[in-house]
Parts: sequence; C-alpha cells; structure tokens
Amino acid sequence: MISCTFNSAQPAASEPLPVEVLKISSEAPEQHIVEYAAGFIRRGQVIAIPTDTFYALSADPFNLAAIEGVFKIKGRPENRALPILVNSIEQAVELARDVPETFLTLAQRFWPGALTLVVDATHRLPRKVTGNGGRVALRWPDSRIATALIDAVGGPITGTSANLSGEPSCTNASQILEQFGERLPLILDAGDTGGALASTIVRIEGDDWVIAREGAIPNQEIEKVFE
Repeated sequence: MISCTFNSAQPAASEPLPVEVLKISSEAPEQHIVEYAAGFIRRGQVIAIPTDTFYALSADPFNLAAIEGVFKIKGRPENRALPILVNSIEQAVELARDVPETFLTLAQRFWPGALTLVVDATHRLPRKVTGNGGRVALRWPDSRIATALIDAVGGPITGTSANLSGEPSCTNASQILEQFGERLPLILDAGDTGGALASTIVRIEGDDWVIAREGAIPNQEIEKVFE
C-alpha cells in the first residue's frame, strides 16, 4: 500500500493519529485504495478526495455525526448546505423531491461535469445536510475517483470543497495538509486537479432557474440549453 505519514513517532494516546496520504491514480483508481477509503466513510469519518474541480471533504450524508464532523473540521456555518456528490442522474433523483424537468434537462446536458443543481431535498436526507433549509445541492463530478468511491460506499457522499471556511480551495494534497494539519485521517492524493474554477451553481424551483454562481461552465452554455 502506497502511503506516507507526516509524523514517524508513535503518537501518545491523547494525540490525534497522523494524517495518512495515499497516492491514487485519477485515470485508473486502484480498487484496494478505493475500498480502503470507503471504509473510513462507512465508519462515519471525513476524508479528502480529488474531484474534477478541487479537492472535497467527503462523508456519509446520512450519518449525522459525520455531517457534524464536516461542519466542525471545515468551520462551515451550519446554516449552509453541504453539496452532495452522486454518480448517476437516477441517484440524484432519489435525493430530490418533485424533480423538475429543468433539472433533468441540465443534468442530461452537463453531467458528469462541473455543474451543481440545487433543488428541494427529499425527506430522506437529514435537514442538517441542507443547512436546515430543505434544499440540496447535487453534482455528478467528472471524476473516476469520486464515482468509484460512491460505488464502494454504496451511496452518495458529501462534496464540499476541502478548505477551511474563508480560505482558498485546494487543488493538491499539500495545500490540504497546510490548512487542516491532522484534522483529517485520510487524504487521497491524485496530484494537482488543475482546477481553476469551482462548479457552476444553478438553483431550480419548478420551471424557474437562476445561475447562483458562475464557475467552470460559463453562463452562456447554461442559457443556450433553454434558447
């Protein structure tokens, strides 16, 4: 197993374990590493993984303790929803309520990719994930690592950017280590993502939609779909 730690001394019982950094291929993710990482998420832990934009903090969105861990580690206000990563449109639909046609149109055009769609959340999702607002931000990333991890976990995972609130998003493992130190047990390191922009966010209510944040997909590309 390819790994590196950043503290060779045996930690005292009261000290946090050193963060583990595992190299992984972005083109052909090693299954044993994917399964190993999935085990952390299934146990309610928060890990950092690469996506097609930036690195993300991933946890089980149905585990309240894990969700609280994401908010605490990131320093994110709890009234802000946590984005959820899926690996199919069908999986996304299961997390949404009264799925609008607009949602399906945009998902079929831009997924997998750097588009986040915000819709009403199903009651299956804990309200804490939605920032207690009842809306969920969904994305199917164009990332073999993320989609393989979702398969291994057996369901969607959180995908909020792996950075402390107010700090720049991270494109590599070194930046994550600098910001988080030993707050995370595991980082999957696929090198630099090359991400320059976050995903574009579109908020959908019924047939109405609005671009809440322009990102990697230009506004014009979204607008063309509905011309």
